[in-house]
Amino acid sequence: MKMNETMIFPTLEAVKEARKSIENVVNYTPLQYNSRLSDKFGANIFLKREDLQPVRSYKLRGAYNKIKTLFNEGKVSQGIVCASAGNHAQGVAFSCKQLQIKGTIFMPVTTPKQKLEQVEMFGGNYAEIRLAGDTFDASKMTAFEFAENSGAAFIHPFDDVQIIEGQATLALEILEQQKEAIDFVFIPIGGGGLASGIATVFGKLSQETKLIGVEPKGAPSMRLSIQSNINTELSEVDSFVDGAAVKRVGDLTFEICKNALEDCISVDEGKICETILQLYNKDAIVLEPAGALSISALEQYRDQIKGKNVVCIVSGSNNDITRMEEIKERALLYNGLKHYFMVKFPQRPGSLKDFVLNVLGSNDDITHFEYTKKNSRETALAIVGIELSSISDFNGLRQRMQQLGYFESYLNDNPDVLNMLV
Repeated sequence: MKMNETMIFPTLEAVKEARKSIENVVNYTPLQYNSRLSDKFGANIFLKREDLQPVRSYKLRGAYNKIKTLFNEGKVSQGIVCASAGNHAQGVAFSCKQLQIKGTIFMPVTTPKQKLEQVEMFGGNYAEIRLAGDTFDASKMTAFEFAENSGAAFIHPFDDVQIIEGQATLALEILEQQKEAIDFVFIPIGGGGLASGIATVFGKLSQETKLIGVEPKGAPSMRLSIQSNINTELSEVDSFVDGAAVKRVGDLTFEICKNALEDCISVDEGKICETILQLYNKDAIVLEPAGALSISALEQYRDQIKGKNVVCIVSGSNNDITRMEEIKERALLYNGLKHYFMVKFPQRPGSLKDFVLNVLGSNDDITHFEYTKKNSRETALAIVGIELSSISDFNGLRQRMQQLGYFESYLNDNPDVLNMLV
């Protein structure tokens, strides 16, 4: 949407109409009380399980509402096109197959394989995937060009009034499902479509509820824009939370969110990974990084939510199992349990044995080791990754390494090197 265009804002009446339009396709997802989280935070924590949609994310709501509207208006004769990092693409592909419309879907080259396969499955012969660019924003530009040249209707993932109205239908469900007053709703934000939709409904039907937007630390585009009071594009983003890694939020969504959100906070990617593992191990819930955003934010609001009724939007579960090792690694780093060092080893037999016996603690574990013997030198450097059982073991480990002459440098503080290892 261009700034010189007249913005059309979503309305509660339109959201109710959208609900009728999508009700035969979209699941009425449960609002589940989570006893573990409730006990942990001393609050009543409810999870809105949008990961249980047919495409495993809330994105189907907006995509189907938009495409069905265009279909009814006879505006899809040249097909449709979209850009997405994954979940919007699946919603569009599913909608194309349902309505038998030809769709072209541009996705970043970095999109997890699992999401590519899901798009192919949901779209069948009606959806064609084209990989373009390393980020969502790069794919979006290519999709814009395709739409202009082909006449296909562009289906924006968030900055569109009918997309927002479709996403807003889940807010109607929440208010039907939770009879007591809702004090807080934590909402994941990528481009802002979901937050805008929830704000539209709660702004009319539950004005006392505080809406908290949550973004990944590596892509805080809405937070920065609200602080600057102008829609601001980030120079770069960390694409790990691929469902929320957006350089620039929508112009319409920014206008809605800047006035409707009580707060917009960012969460470290490592904290998100910790949340994913806890939900998997303790609740048997499998989430993607963006899907765990809202729950990851609860720690920052521990004092404010105590004794309150809190809803977290669980936005999606399209996670590639091959990412789990990286998720575990990031969680360990975040919690201070995984450390990388450059270590000096004397080039003599038994030096590694001495290191293990005299430097490592009884519960320390070497999980990474890179070493090449240099015959012309007395010592050679190795990159060593060590996992601890307790964060309190770190100082002792480092001191022993320094005292015995093994220490060369600590790599966790060097993001360029660490990015090559993780």
